[in-house]
Amino acid sequence: MDYTYTVSSIITLLTCINYVGCATTPKISYQRDVHPIFMDKCIVCHTAPYGEGYRKTGLDMESYEALLDGSIYGPGIVPGNSKTSPLNMLLEGRAGNLSRKLKNQHKPITGHEIKILQLWVEQGAKNN
Repeated sequence: MDYTYTVSSIITLLTCINYVGCATTPKISYQRDVHPIFMDKCIVCHTAPYGEGYRKTGLDMESYEALLDGSIYGPGIVPGNSKTSPLNMLLEGRAGNLSRKLKNQHKPITGHEIKILQLWVEQGAKNN
């Protein structure tokens, strides 16, 4: 048996596995990636003082600072944890009736946009 060929094959295989396993997660920017989603899908209702969403919840999404202030129900974002972040739970459909209501909106959020918001929150929900 030719062990040189076998060892070479194993090294090539491990190199490929290492390369795939080290794929980098894109760095999400609030200004470049997140704010445009909010502008397109959310701000029309969540702008003080007249937006319907703002009047019902107190959540103003027009600026980063206002977004982090949260709503009358408390913080909307848990930086570093998209699993417990109310914003992510709502948009991902994990918030019961409120999630269903969002699906009927004029411009529903896409799966790609949800993934961007998950990554942004996981990366600390920074104002970058």
